[in-house]
Amino acid sequence: MSELAVGEAKAEVKQASKEVKESENVAEKYSAMTVSKNSEMNMGDLTTVLSAVPTHKPVKKQIQFVEDKQEFSRFPTKTGRRSLSRSISQSSTDSYSSAASYTDSSDDETSPRDKTQVNVKGSSDFCVKNIKQAEFGRREIEIAEQDMAALISLRKRAQSEKPLAGAKIVGCTHITAQTAVLIETLVALGAQCRWTACNIYSTQNEVAAALAESGVAVFAWKGESEDDFWWCIDRCVNTEGWQPNMILDDGGDLTHWMYKKYPNVFKKIRGIVEESVTGVHRLYQLSKAGKLCVPAMNVNDSVTKQKFDNLYCCRESILDGLKRTTDVMFGGKQVVVCGYGEVGKGCCAALKALGAIVYVTEIDPICALQGCMDGFRVVKLNEIIRHADVIITCTGNKNVVTRDQLDRMKNGSIVCNMGHSNTEIDVTSLRTPELTWERVRPQVDHVIWPDGKRVILLAEGRLLNLSCSTVPTFVLSITATTQALALIELYNAPEGRYKQDVYLLPKKMDEYVASLHLATFDAHLTELSDDQAKYLGLNKNGPFKPNYYRY
Repeated sequence: MSELAVGEAKAEVKQASKEVKESENVAEKYSAMTVSKNSEMNMGDLTTVLSAVPTHKPVKKQIQFVEDKQEFSRFPTKTGRRSLSRSISQSSTDSYSSAASYTDSSDDETSPRDKTQVNVKGSSDFCVKNIKQAEFGRREIEIAEQDMAALISLRKRAQSEKPLAGAKIVGCTHITAQTAVLIETLVALGAQCRWTACNIYSTQNEVAAALAESGVAVFAWKGESEDDFWWCIDRCVNTEGWQPNMILDDGGDLTHWMYKKYPNVFKKIRGIVEESVTGVHRLYQLSKAGKLCVPAMNVNDSVTKQKFDNLYCCRESILDGLKRTTDVMFGGKQVVVCGYGEVGKGCCAALKALGAIVYVTEIDPICALQGCMDGFRVVKLNEIIRHADVIITCTGNKNVVTRDQLDRMKNGSIVCNMGHSNTEIDVTSLRTPELTWERVRPQVDHVIWPDGKRVILLAEGRLLNLSCSTVPTFVLSITATTQALALIELYNAPEGRYKQDVYLLPKKMDEYVASLHLATFDAHLTELSDDQAKYLGLNKNGPFKPNYYRY
């Protein structure tokens, strides 16, 4: 090789080395090494990788784009944002994975209230994001049915009898694939249903579309405004030629709306089934004030709800929600769980298993003692607030985390809620001129203080797991079966059995719900002999525990 050639080669190597050093970003170095032999790569193929990190001066001789002058902006385009957020958090914006479903017109920003949509039956008595998503929603429902065998079994057993024939049920729950299985079970048992969402972020749009396509009057979509939320409830209740006689509620908003806005309709309701701490609290307040004019069933405090949905469901879904939204590693993190009821117990168990240092706050000495015996430090929030990496509320109360406490949280800390209501974190106090809100991805916001401190707020203080991820289908089968049986019981009860008060689910019914789900595990119950049953003073077929028994 000539000296001239050698000199040129050395110069090229030196220049290339200089250019590589200019690129300090690891991702860009990797791209420079792997893409240099494929200069025809389309720019869109790199958007997902590169738009998530700061870009630097490109390595000119190693990466060449088809569109030479195109640059990456600091903030991705609308399409880029969707692509980026989807790659980071698969269920932040929707729950299905089909690329085709994600590229249709469902992404437009037109309010569903401004659209005219018609299902295959020619009906427009619904309001969802996009009726064209129904096919994808149907697939989601079919997947859920596979892990809700007990509810499907109940549907098959009672379908011929139609125990809910004549029932007109208005419901306000999370609209997910699992609740869709419940709604379609109620319809199969003879009921007419109108449905809306109890949370503005938890609706799976494609599932709502599937329900609307099947003929259920659904009024819900993900990302409703507060005005939309109450409008949807009103559309469910106030419709010509249809008057509800049963309520299935989650949170008490539907019950409260009917009680305040339509008192004459409310008085004709035959029964209310409520499944949340917040909603049950509202019912007991009405009852105590002598204003509850219909019987109500407290499903939240049934054993099958408390011990399974509240405990086991939250034990799994708390991590799912936090991981999808923040990608946080929990090992060594200091986490405060406010409230050590069944939800709090589930959250603490999951976080402890991943190596987090978990603290508990409690007002109840019994729950506090349980927390201590389970190995957690029970503290006041003010004692740990400056050191906490994550704060999770699950009390059902209001102002559990105040503005003063938020002001004292450290930079980068995460605050979220696992209770039903959005009142536990004082989010309203954060909407002030001196604080800046920056949307990171769906349901994830940076709240920025004047000194630059950032606190990560999830789902704007609403229920984390159903707003930001999903929940285990099997556990929801238990709750849904309980709700269906409670509706059947109240609707078919002879006059006088239930007065204008709040009732717990009969113990026998709780046991029946549990027995329906045992087959999934191939579990076999031991049977009492006649002598054993007599000795214990029990019926061989149950109930096996008195109402005061604490499981």
